[in-house]
Amino acid sequence: MHRVFNESKPVAELEGVTKAFGKANALEDVSLAIQPGKLTALLGPNGAGKTTAIRTLLGLLRPDVGTARLFGQQPKGPEDRMRTGVMLQTAGLPNTLRVVELVDLFRSYYAEPLSTDDVVEVASLQGIEKQSYGTLSGGQKQRLHFALALCGNPDLLFLDEPTVGLDVESRRLFWERIRELTASGRSIVLTTHYLEEADALADHIVVLQEGRVRAEGTPSQLKNQVAARRVRCLTSLPAHEVSELDGVQHVVYDRATLEIFTSDAENVVRQLLARDERLSDLEVLPTGIEDAFLALTASPEKEVA
Repeated sequence: MHRVFNESKPVAELEGVTKAFGKANALEDVSLAIQPGKLTALLGPNGAGKTTAIRTLLGLLRPDVGTARLFGQQPKGPEDRMRTGVMLQTAGLPNTLRVVELVDLFRSYYAEPLSTDDVVEVASLQGIEKQSYGTLSGGQKQRLHFALALCGNPDLLFLDEPTVGLDVESRRLFWERIRELTASGRSIVLTTHYLEEADALADHIVVLQEGRVRAEGTPSQLKNQVAARRVRCLTSLPAHEVSELDGVQHVVYDRATLEIFTSDAENVVRQLLARDERLSDLEVLPTGIEDAFLALTASPEKEVA
């Protein structure tokens, strides 16, 4: 039976958490909350602190400063951990065990697991149940790792890069399964480098950079934080001059092309044409989640000519 958690409280949260390894802070004063029945995506460049945040939420790491809570308590108790499923990129599973044997093994760890048939169906493992783990393709292994995270019928599910190695069709099917799980009341924490995946699935996105929360909000809110549209062009104008134009919010070079983020694209284009008669390859495009992510995490040296 699916358990119901108090809908007014986060199912997991970090409050003012700092975690250091040696002299380097992996997390610095990080606060975030995973709301019940919602999918929260953690985004950030490599080394941003995503894995440390997840391990701290799970109770695998203890904060140096601040508090971590799982279902309203310190993440230590076995009862609360039994309500949590985790899908990692590397599982360390024995190559000789068959898919159904691994599913049944993981089900045996829980008092009220999902049935084997339900796990196989949700994770789309039909037809490979009798294959040994070592013979599976990369995409099949990903689906099995997902299945094992579901075995305990969890209320809270952590998915670390779950669609790596999946083809386009399999990724879309996986998205459907994730939407079904959140619709059933489960809470999900997702890390992914596929930004369109976060845009399609997330109710809330937290962007981490260098161990700090750089921005957070719904996908629409993050896009609006950057700009409504972006202007791409080839121009002889230096980036620092373009950044001073009226209405320009952010400027970045993409190879030889200048990208300008703005909420007033028409005005910016008029100013560009007035200053550079050789302006070419002009495009005006809507801002996407990838644009927002790149703008929010851009290094200063990428913003100047």
